[in-house]
Amino acid sequence: MLQPRSSHLSLCSGWAFIICGTISFLTLCYAAIISKILPEPRNSILLSIRNDWYYCFLVPLTLPVLIVLVYLHWLSMKLFKHA
Repeated sequence: MLQPRSSHLSLCSGWAFIICGTISFLTLCYAAIISKILPEPRNSILLSIRNDWYYCFLVPLTLPVLIVLVYLHWLSMKLFKHA
């Protein structure tokens, strides 16, 4: 059975978002955790990722800000709902 064009487009874009999110997550895991465990690579790009410590601290330092922003979002929705 044929689907409407907009439904097919949203299905394809949904899969594209899932694939891009998975690739981004795996890249972050490699940069933050896995590259520090593996032996030193010969590739200069992988070596620079291994020696970089930015991504190891990115997630722990972003979590407190995320918690504050989620609380402020919840608070603004409560105030808007009861206004």
